[in-house]
Amino acid sequence: MAEAAETRQAARPTPAKKAEPPRNIAEDKIHTWPYLTRVEFLSAVLLMVLLTVWSFGIDAPLEEPANPAQTPNPSKAPWYFLGLQEMLVYFDPWMAGVVLPSLIIVGLMVIPYIDINPKGSGYYSFEERKFEIVIFLFGFLVLWVAMITIGVFFRGPGWNLFWPWEKWDEHKVLAITNVDLHYLAGIRDAFWAMLFGGLVCGAYYLTAVPYYFYLRRKRPNLMRILGPVRYGVVAFLFLTMMALPIKIFLRLAFNIKYIWVTPWFNV
Repeated sequence: MAEAAETRQAARPTPAKKAEPPRNIAEDKIHTWPYLTRVEFLSAVLLMVLLTVWSFGIDAPLEEPANPAQTPNPSKAPWYFLGLQEMLVYFDPWMAGVVLPSLIIVGLMVIPYIDINPKGSGYYSFEERKFEIVIFLFGFLVLWVAMITIGVFFRGPGWNLFWPWEKWDEHKVLAITNVDLHYLAGIRDAFWAMLFGGLVCGAYYLTAVPYYFYLRRKRPNLMRILGPVRYGVVAFLFLTMMALPIKIFLRLAFNIKYIWVTPWFNV
């Protein structure tokens, strides 16, 4: 009897699984209104409250009308230009005022053409955009907001550096001897100094070449999609961005003014 029951149970057809309806891609998305707009509105309100409280607690830095016979010390640009003014300490005016800001604009323009994320546009989570978000935060917070902060709170009379707890002494004099890199290398001739600086800057940018072949071996799929041209653009922009903290370190640690000195521009 048991064997007959098992035979009937095995012969009984198993019910077919109910087919799942096709997945609707729209169900994975949410509408901008009201979800995103509500968060943006609350963020704007909180920021406005913060700025209002800050404006009550800190006096506006309004001074007397400009006097051509008395130049203020230090003479500072508006706060939103202090990042560029701080960059003038480390770079030639042509580089700090024209070339580097132009590269920032160009870099923002080429982002859509060098982005190879297969997820496409609209995915801005850290999981999907690790490299992009880290680079943006480093460039904005470390290289831009930090420069403005240094210019506002740390640059005192004579454009000297002061710690927040130090008093701004107008009579403070620092005996700093800024020298060019070729001078430390023992090169005095102008032509050889220009050639030496060009070789140093060229070697700095050529560091992207061995890293390209390293990535081709370690991450071949990524490099096949990225390609040499887009990799070159990304590497150039990244190395140019990193030149700012490197130049700041060289100036503060070794008093090096310029790395590449030419009759037309200095780097």
